[in-house]
Amino acid sequence: MPLKTDQIRTAYLHYFEERGHTLIPRAGLIPERDDTTLFTGSGMQPLMPYLLGAPHQDGMRLADSQPAVRAQDIEDVGDNRHTTFFEMLGNWSLGDYFKTEQIRWFFDFLTRIVGLDPHRLYVTAFAGDAQAGIPRDDEVVQIWQQVFAEHGIDAQVAVIGSQADGDARGIQAGERIFFYGDEENWWSRGRGLAGTPIGDPCGPDSEVFYDFGPEHHNPTYGLAHPASESGRFMEIGNQVFMQYQRQPGGSFTPLTHRNVDFGGGLERIAAAANNDPDVFQVSVLRPIINHLEKLSGRSYQDKTASMRVIADHLRAAVFMTVDGVRPGNKERGYVLRRLMRRAIRYAQDLGIQGSFLPTTIPVITALYTRDYPELDEQYETIVTVLEKEERSFRRTLRKGLEELHRRGPAGMTGADVFTLYDTFGFPTELTVEESLRNGYILSPSWCDEFGRIMQQQRARSRPTITHPGHTR
Repeated sequence: MPLKTDQIRTAYLHYFEERGHTLIPRAGLIPERDDTTLFTGSGMQPLMPYLLGAPHQDGMRLADSQPAVRAQDIEDVGDNRHTTFFEMLGNWSLGDYFKTEQIRWFFDFLTRIVGLDPHRLYVTAFAGDAQAGIPRDDEVVQIWQQVFAEHGIDAQVAVIGSQADGDARGIQAGERIFFYGDEENWWSRGRGLAGTPIGDPCGPDSEVFYDFGPEHHNPTYGLAHPASESGRFMEIGNQVFMQYQRQPGGSFTPLTHRNVDFGGGLERIAAAANNDPDVFQVSVLRPIINHLEKLSGRSYQDKTASMRVIADHLRAAVFMTVDGVRPGNKERGYVLRRLMRRAIRYAQDLGIQGSFLPTTIPVITALYTRDYPELDEQYETIVTVLEKEERSFRRTLRKGLEELHRRGPAGMTGADVFTLYDTFGFPTELTVEESLRNGYILSPSWCDEFGRIMQQQRARSRPTITHPGHTR
């Protein structure tokens, strides 16, 4: 039997603790000392000061499992791999070990501990950039080739370039290590080599992919290769090797204080252990799906996307609530509110008309309380906050949907969208989503029209000065 998700988490932390890593507690989903992002989106994010050179109180080797939220993926949830909430397994070397130890340890963990077939693993490396003066990362390739050879695998190398190049080229028999450019295999706090901030550490990375087999390839995305979106390959871990620093003028020089930053998707590793590309089948998501099947009387196969959205969004909502986020109309509060509204809307799509959170929240918290006891400690708060939001939005949802379906068949204008928003309190993004789901035509100029009406309303609502000290 494959390891369950919580078993993989425990095994990972134990594995790196045995190798001299201090296990550090998870950071909250609300970032500290970082106003550049709404949520903690990776295990590396809370450790940035130490990756930039500050000494860590727990030493040079660290490991954790970090819950993370990436709200930018909300529209992609519904396929078999995207989630807004996930856990990132992480280990770091702050000026200690480097490429050889990291690659060997992660490969050993995946194959010996998790039990993955090494023949299903494919890896990528940085192709170098002559203009930036950075050579191809042949060192990491030599390490990978030796590791594969020890398992009887002749790992041949291919030079790909960009994702588009890979979509056109595909892979050849025997190829297992792939060179990509800086869009795929270069890490910095900016984007690519050109976006690397002056003074920052940066470097090549080596990503590890699991091959679910050619039967999972979607030819819409071109030919299959590790960095494609075709569905055959899934990234399960990324090893960043910070070995350069960008200098004033744009050049890159070697760092004397080199770091390793590893991040691996827990749910994705569990999906690989299941040999099933559907991450919603892993043991921290499937029980939520089972519960929704019982509540609705519908099958996962019949309502796959709806159940995936609900399971993901409610799991995110529970952790966000624990970490102090409350539903609102701005920033983090709005993200939580939007997640809740989408979950409630999709529950209605399943035929669940009444309140379903009182029975669903316990299913979610039970999956995590052993490793995250704060969910049990704040259980009453979670229920109170989320049930209140559900009750409030269900009234809005019913009235808004009735009005949307009354107007929709004739086509939706910006004025229609505004009326649903202003009169019925129906969220604009939900109007757009529902219109597309039901095949209603949105006027090409709906967004501009909506914006003009909003500006007019704001102008009308401004107070008019009649004489000093009075407004009307």
